[in-house]
Amino acid sequence: MDIDELLGALSLQEDRTVEVLCRGLQYEVLRAGFSKVVIGLSGGLDSALSAYLARRSFGPENLILVSMPYRSSRPDSLAHAQLVADRLGCELRIHEISQQIDAYFARDSRADRIRRGNKMARERMSILYDLSMAEKALVLGTSNKSELLLGYSTLFGDSASAVNPLGDLYKTQVRQLARHLEIPRDILDKPPSADLWEGQTDESDLGFSYEHVDVLLYHLVDRRQRRRQLLSLGFEPEFVDRVRTLVRASQYKRKLPVIIKISGRTVDKDFLYPRDWSG
Repeated sequence: MDIDELLGALSLQEDRTVEVLCRGLQYEVLRAGFSKVVIGLSGGLDSALSAYLARRSFGPENLILVSMPYRSSRPDSLAHAQLVADRLGCELRIHEISQQIDAYFARDSRADRIRRGNKMARERMSILYDLSMAEKALVLGTSNKSELLLGYSTLFGDSASAVNPLGDLYKTQVRQLARHLEIPRDILDKPPSADLWEGQTDESDLGFSYEHVDVLLYHLVDRRQRRRQLLSLGFEPEFVDRVRTLVRASQYKRKLPVIIKISGRTVDKDFLYPRDWSG
């Protein structure tokens, strides 16, 4: 399998893609009655790209950037968040979450680092939504298509948002667009990480690289190819089966909450119209 050749299918027309994403952001935010947006800056590439797109769409005066470190967060996470804010001409608000996280888990010393990481992700999103109310600003998402398909996100945590400009971009496409928009090299080159505990990285958790899995996901999801077709491209059977399992097992994270039907018109099944009621 020639990974470089297969990656060519994911290549973007950068200027056109930026234009589509910015127009989409403007349309969705403005029609909801808002003019400002709020983004949680982790110091990583995804949130940096969301911020760059928001800056182009709404200007620095309508962009609220927030860093929410925990006491074990890497120092360069805050430094890189500040670097993005400085490049965009925006203030960076800092809300430390150590106190509330530690107070919560003081009651349960058995909590493992995954539980703690999920709690941190949801605590951060609760802060963003509080600021959304206080500032009359919509929360923009930062989860990319690779993460969403693999279930590598926290439900009602980092996966929550009102509008997500990155949700249809694979991680390799995020990198391509970030290079095009000249996001700082220090951020572009560092290993992807949710920074939930020391030494944690996305690719070590998943057990494969984004570059490799994005090609498989493209053929599995976008081209709707079956297992035998994926194997014919040179993907290992174990890799194909693991990724297909991850995609299937995380379907519940990509759906609205299921409502158990007892009436004649349940809102997620029967109260469905082709028109958009917010228009």
